[in-house]
Amino acid sequence: MIPEIGHFALAVALMLALVGAIVPHVGIARGDARLMGLADRVIYGQFLMALIAFGALTYAYVISDFSVLNVAANSHTAKPMLYKISGVWGNHEGSLMLWVLTLTLFASAVAWRGKELPLRFRSRVLAVQSALIVGFLIFILFTSNPFLRLDPVPVEGNGLNPLLQDPGLAFHPPMLYLGYVGLSIAFSFAVAALIEGEVTPLWARWVRPWTLSAWMLLTGGLVLGSWWAYYELGWGGWWFWDPVENAAFMPWLIASALLHSSIVVEKRDALKSWTILLAIIAFSFSLFGTFMVRSGVITSVHSFANDPERGLYILGFLAVVVGGSLSLYAWRAPKLSPSGLFGMVSRESALVLNNILLSTFAAVVLVGTLYPMMLEATGGAQITVGPPFFEFAAIVLMSPLIVALGFGPLLAWKRGRIGRAGQMLIPALIVALVAFLAVAWDSAGGLLMTGFGLGLALWLIVSVFLELFERLQLFKKPEKVLSRMKALPRATWGMSFAHLGIGVILLGITVSEAWTTEKLLIMAPGEQAEVAGFSFRLHGVEPVAGPNYTAIRGHFTVAEDGQVFNQLFPEDRVYTDQVMNTTEAAIAPIWTGDLYAVIGESAGEGKWSVRLYFKPFISFLWLGATFMIVGGVFSLTDRRKRIGAPKGKRSKSAAGAA
Repeated sequence: MIPEIGHFALAVALMLALVGAIVPHVGIARGDARLMGLADRVIYGQFLMALIAFGALTYAYVISDFSVLNVAANSHTAKPMLYKISGVWGNHEGSLMLWVLTLTLFASAVAWRGKELPLRFRSRVLAVQSALIVGFLIFILFTSNPFLRLDPVPVEGNGLNPLLQDPGLAFHPPMLYLGYVGLSIAFSFAVAALIEGEVTPLWARWVRPWTLSAWMLLTGGLVLGSWWAYYELGWGGWWFWDPVENAAFMPWLIASALLHSSIVVEKRDALKSWTILLAIIAFSFSLFGTFMVRSGVITSVHSFANDPERGLYILGFLAVVVGGSLSLYAWRAPKLSPSGLFGMVSRESALVLNNILLSTFAAVVLVGTLYPMMLEATGGAQITVGPPFFEFAAIVLMSPLIVALGFGPLLAWKRGRIGRAGQMLIPALIVALVAFLAVAWDSAGGLLMTGFGLGLALWLIVSVFLELFERLQLFKKPEKVLSRMKALPRATWGMSFAHLGIGVILLGITVSEAWTTEKLLIMAPGEQAEVAGFSFRLHGVEPVAGPNYTAIRGHFTVAEDGQVFNQLFPEDRVYTDQVMNTTEAAIAPIWTGDLYAVIGESAGEGKWSVRLYFKPFISFLWLGATFMIVGGVFSLTDRRKRIGAPKGKRSKSAAGAA
């Protein structure tokens, strides 16, 4: 009965979404405020129905109701409760349910927090959002129904992919989806603005918090994904430029560009058409990522729920959404003439450069991801575009961006002075040069790229502090630093944290890539191996049993200068449902890096294959990403940029004018 209630709720949600996609437009055309206002209530109804449906499916997973085909195919009674629940979105049908729930959640947030938006505009935004929801609900109800019954009912389910039975993968998809789907709000704002034929600085102020929210969540999703790959896959890496990874990275790049271009719209009333285009492309990349994961056109360790036939629907939906919005853009964008002007040397110009580099990099990643598929589809050879291509593009395109991030915040709006900014950045340049020369000298020139990366990272980190010191007038009026810190807008703190996070990530990547020590060994109990000055001793390997797996567990102690200071217990698991081996690396973070051990297969005669690493400063990757998210939170809580329109007589007047 509960699954039928969930199915019925989806059908009701579809009807409400159809009403929400059509009626507000009619109300706007007639100037009928009641019909326009209906958009809010209909959106709340869609969210409630989606929540009921998602709750019904979750309940079926929790009680292991194998009369539901989706549950029988993706769950098992022996799974821990966390993975029974995460199994809801660990498959095609359930992940689409999560999409719809998130779409309605964000739309409801607009209806709730956007009361200060003009009714006409808010109704238009919610109508566009409802149209997107219609597309996904049709997809679920007619091709991917998660509530199909199974008769006869099996005694036991097939279980969940063991790679998904991990806390990192339990939380990674929802956060990634929140980021993906959050970009739909920027898309709806863009389409609504195109229909209205007007993009104002106030529009940019409205859309930026939503984009920032999606960007933060997407950042968190990417970080969780890379963290999972680092400790779960057992290869010691955290990013492989896998097509699915790229599919999530491209919207992040475009969302980053959109965040910065919307500032130019808000401050200077310029880059209107470009900002609208970025909003469309960012969400289009989200849909494209969904198609990549669901369609089966690519093979990836991250592609857990693909279905080529149903992938065709997503491709068609993608064509309608992207084609329709770009057609509207081609019609309306020429009318969005900019009114603000700014000099070649200004903060606006730095933001434009930022946009060009981020967008170009996203285009390069897209080409590198699609080229092998396109070549094969046209009868060409089977090839792969691997990390060297993407890493070269990253160095070429992101290096100027890192340099510009140092200059940009020190330039004035409208017309800046590059000489003044350069003088202020001399300490950052000196630190960067010293780091580069030290590495090049120590390695006899063999680590030039490492020195270059280290120099760039330190350039950005030091420039962030210099810019903050300048704002706080630390060296001019030190007695007023505390009061200036309190007065500094949160958005400024947010920018500094975000830029600092990029510098810290670059530092972590550079150091860990250059100085990671790895040893692949065959070891017997009692033997020890030296790795980067640390002694790893294998004490033994024993069988262990988990709730739905069996494993062998190694026991290492780690010593430095003869003193044991840590223990590691890596496992090699075998899941019974579904049958699969997984690696559970043992990782011990210390202040200089991570100690990392993997136990492999038996090599006979009581010996075991092992993989031992020391990865210096790898944790800076997660620390830098945390800084970026914290920066986003600071910006989001800035009273001038909170979600929804600003309050106050002046702002209300402006909103009415819009």
